Amino acid sequence: MFKKFTSAQYSVLYYIARWTLIIAPIAFAIGCMVALFLWLLNWSIHYRFAHPWLLYLLPLAGVGIHFLYKLYGQSAERGNNLIIDEIHKPGAGVPKRMAPLILFTTVITHLFGGSAGREGTAVQIGGSIAKWLSSLYKLNETDTRIVLTAGIAAGFGAVFGTPLAGTIFALEVLTIGRIKYDALLPCLIAGLIGDVTVSAWGIHHTLYQITYVSKGQDIYGQHLGVNLWLLVKTVIASAFFGLAAFGFAKAVHAVKTLSLRLIKPQWLIPVCGAGIIIALTFILGKPDYLSLGVDSQYPGAVTIVSAFQQGGADFLSWLWKLVYTAVTLGTGFKGGEVTPLFYIGSTLGNTLAGLLNAPVSLFAALGFIAVFAGATNTPLACTIMGIELFGSEHALLFAVACFTAYYFSGDTGIYTAQRMGGKLPRSPI
Repeated sequence: MFKKFTSAQYSVLYYIARWTLIIAPIAFAIGCMVALFLWLLNWSIHYRFAHPWLLYLLPLAGVGIHFLYKLYGQSAERGNNLIIDEIHKPGAGVPKRMAPLILFTTVITHLFGGSAGREGTAVQIGGSIAKWLSSLYKLNETDTRIVLTAGIAAGFGAVFGTPLAGTIFALEVLTIGRIKYDALLPCLIAGLIGDVTVSAWGIHHTLYQITYVSKGQDIYGQHLGVNLWLLVKTVIASAFFGLAAFGFAKAVHAVKTLSLRLIKPQWLIPVCGAGIIIALTFILGKPDYLSLGVDSQYPGAVTIVSAFQQGGADFLSWLWKLVYTAVTLGTGFKGGEVTPLFYIGSTLGNTLAGLLNAPVSLFAALGFIAVFAGATNTPLACTIMGIELFGSEHALLFAVACFTAYYFSGDTGIYTAQRMGGKLPRSPI
């Protein structure tokens, strides 16, 4: 028995050491690339703040992005879906040029005012670098899948500063309703190293704070750790978060399908999309719904940060951001969907908090993670993200919000390559 025990421990140590040696340099390279991306992204956003006229060049930027992908993109045009497909069924390959191409075109999108995010870019950077370095290692098909999954974890964890959420997201996003744990350790190593690497480069993430302090509730002389009336309000709001996620996913797909059907010269599609963005900004009279939506261009602007404060968002801010992002991504501009989903969720949470007489900062945080959970079909990862970003005090409400939004978001999502892992009690939308 002692020999068997010793042999098993050596196997575990060998497994940990092997995957650490394989993943560490890959995650470090991804972290460095993501740090460069975040620095360039921050520069591009603030440069546009100082030069608002750049918005009027968005049509030219769209044409440039279109021809860059037409000439050099090839399969890289499919973005995150290509990486997910490659993990499920290797063969198509993830091109090395995906990383620099998506980095450059995302920065261009934000420099000229397109409404997009950063998660998609980080995940594609992670997948591209992971695939390239795994080919140098000459890994077999099974190990290559694990490395690609770890690349997603490294990119996601690095770009948001949430290594544990990145780990679970990489495992959960592949198949709806089913998680395979064979890549758990490599993903955790990748998420941690990617996050630490970005921090080591001096890149800091935005801090969000929930000011509401839960006091629980007394019922018939018994103290409960959660306020039941607040829990009911959370469920009601989260149903709307799920519907918003459903609407976002449908809107992005609909804009893309409609554009391809109605506009025959494909280079004209981003021009039309840019024209709509410029026209909406002129009509609304403010640039709040352009670009990332984290930093404020002027005092009083609606941002994700302002949504955590009373009166920090307009009643329909969430809807305008949804429209802006659907038009931007649906007409060929590049970037992720997740940060716009944070914006949509936090501003919708701000609005619903007013309607339900609920804590504004708490409901902004719930919307932040719940709309993301519904749109990506990753409620567990988003619950953990809530804990990493906002602390563990409201963990139960985070879980209720994410899973409720997930059920109400229907079977659709922003990643068309996701597989269905089984029949789940989803909303019949």
